[in-house]
Amino acid sequence: MTSQTKISEGYSTVLPAEIRKKLNLTPGDILQWDIDNNTIIIKPRKRVTLSDICGAISSGGDAVEDKKKNQYGEK
Repeated sequence: MTSQTKISEGYSTVLPAEIRKKLNLTPGDILQWDIDNNTIIIKPRKRVTLSDICGAISSGGDAVEDKKKNQYGEK
């Protein structure tokens, strides 16, 4: 899927609807921007919920590492 948007004078752009819907993105979700060899890489992250945090704490292990994995969508 390829989509195009235009950068406004305020350096804003719109996330295309077909991408938003396919990835189930909603207001408050986070887009992480990276550059790799002059290519922009945008990765969505869902908001961390209270149940995510409680699950990380109750599962034992390293809570900080678990939180980072949750933020970046890793399992």
